[in-house]
Amino acid sequence: MTPTRFFLIRHAIVEPSARLVLYGDMDVSICALALAQDSAAYRWLAQRLPAGARWFHTPLSRTRATAEAIFAAGYAAPVMSVEPRFAEQHLGQWQGITHEALTELLNDPPHPFWPHGALERPPGGESLQDVIDRVGPTLEELAEALEGQDVVIVAHGGSIRAALAHALRLDPHQAFQLSVKNLSLTRLEKHGADWRIASVNEEAPAAA
Repeated sequence: MTPTRFFLIRHAIVEPSARLVLYGDMDVSICALALAQDSAAYRWLAQRLPAGARWFHTPLSRTRATAEAIFAAGYAAPVMSVEPRFAEQHLGQWQGITHEALTELLNDPPHPFWPHGALERPPGGESLQDVIDRVGPTLEELAEALEGQDVVIVAHGGSIRAALAHALRLDPHQAFQLSVKNLSLTRLEKHGADWRIASVNEEAPAAA
């Protein structure tokens, strides 16, 4: 049986002003300066990704802009589809506040590698478990609908972390221990009923 292969790319780094706050699923722009500086990463992705794949991005502009930069770097531009269920974690009333202000609002101790606890749900928003609960079924649905095909999804740190949690059956605390870097490539494969992790955080080789 030919596996269904998923190529998950985290979008490019966002504008410095956005990084000062918790932006969650706010529609913030990628950094224009980094776009030029990361040209080698886009060329590497253009060469690394399989030709003829089905492409998806989320409703947030930073994922479409990242995909378009990969096409500009040499990948033959396909027809893209929007997959809203791979959007970033919605942080509700926390969105737009500073990291310092968040410490006054937490009910649970923060995760060692994240500004809030793995199970905490922001007022009006999602917990990481909520993200896992929407991303996991989406992966299964796409794996069935596109069986044996290559699927590229330009997404977010939170949704890629959730995809890994689903495939590895991790709880939210364990999922927050996964680092997902900007412009990194994570590869998952669906073999029948089973998931295989082919790679996490693949990056363009460092310049000599």
